[in-house]
Amino acid sequence: MSFDTLGLSAELLRAVADQGYSEPTPVQRQAIPVILQGKDLLAGAQTGTGKTAGFTLPMLQRLSDATPVKGRRPVRALILTPTRELAAQVAESVNTYGRHLSLTSTVIFGGVKINPQIARLRTGVDIVVATPGRLLDHVSQKTLDLSAVEILVLDEADRMLDMGFIRDIRKILALLPKRRQNLLFSATYSNEIRQLADKLLDAPVLIDVALRNIPTELVSQVIHPVDRERKRELLSFMVGSQNWRQVLVFTRTKHGANRLSQQLEKDGISSAAIHGNKSQGARTRALADFKRGEVRVLVATDIAARGLDIDQLPHVVNFELPNVAEDYVHRIGRTGRAGNEGQAVSLVCVDEHKLLGDIERLLKRDISRIVIPGYEPDPSIRAEPIKQRSNGRPGGQTKSRNSRPGQAQAGNRRPPQAKGNAGNRRPVRASRHA
Repeated sequence: MSFDTLGLSAELLRAVADQGYSEPTPVQRQAIPVILQGKDLLAGAQTGTGKTAGFTLPMLQRLSDATPVKGRRPVRALILTPTRELAAQVAESVNTYGRHLSLTSTVIFGGVKINPQIARLRTGVDIVVATPGRLLDHVSQKTLDLSAVEILVLDEADRMLDMGFIRDIRKILALLPKRRQNLLFSATYSNEIRQLADKLLDAPVLIDVALRNIPTELVSQVIHPVDRERKRELLSFMVGSQNWRQVLVFTRTKHGANRLSQQLEKDGISSAAIHGNKSQGARTRALADFKRGEVRVLVATDIAARGLDIDQLPHVVNFELPNVAEDYVHRIGRTGRAGNEGQAVSLVCVDEHKLLGDIERLLKRDISRIVIPGYEPDPSIRAEPIKQRSNGRPGGQTKSRNSRPGQAQAGNRRPPQAKGNAGNRRPVRASRHA
């Protein structure tokens, strides 16, 4: 099957061809015809399956086919994403596939100045890609009107719920017209996702294009047992001895990401860290330098697990295993994309044996273990408890050192509540942008 058979316009087919694509992925084959028919959709699709084009292409066609609105353009389509990086990635896809159409779009997220976004919105745009917190900032300042939205997309809906955005989402839904098309994409189907889908979607078409929590077969996985204090040494050795030129490394905490990046620099390996405490400008520069090859190692927290799209990324390293087993799948899904092979390496110390067991139970398979000569674990070292980081998940509700009472982090701030409501204010989650 080719894109020509899906009912897309000549302008969209031209944009697809410009990107070198000729055959749609499974999620695109199933989702595009459904969306073109104006039906609601509930799609189970992991990152790397082509889902962004799966909703962007038919959305652009439906908007361009509709009768043009005279005068100032109202916002006709809204795409919500959990992170800034994913918002920027989706906005880029909208621009790429809509280049031969007369539609306009913009992206709004926190961590950057709001005034340029306000100026752009005042010119009138058809499509807004946004993170929930900054979107509500605009609504509170009356710089954004959502009363004419025809299509709503919730991308990575499960991640948004994990990060504590459910109340923001409910506020946004209350601002939208009741008659609209709703598209919900999620990598997992939790009870919360099902409840949200029941309230949001009208007789949706269900598609599930990939086994959830199963990494692509193109990703080879290996465990290297090593003592906790020698992980950085082993990572530097592997990057240098195997001449890895582009490596995405995951840590559990922001402080750990900063420290590892600094240590790698001292080892002579160009490195940068990306996490929620970094300014948006710093995050954008670090990612751009990494994509250009100016930085060999990008050290990230799980904010990058579903927001980074890097062509032909060859290596992902779990410097520390995630506390939540499903995050392992999202992390290593950064490699082995678009038919390319990839390698996922995990450096596992004695403290992480339980986490490894959880991951292998999720995968329903054992991951091969290879001890690197010279880095054999010391059997006399005892396991130590792993501090649970707060990432907007159950059990992680300690307050961030960088948050004031009643205010989430700068990446997606909510408007402050009135003092009269202080008694009903819910606890601030520690980090919605870990």
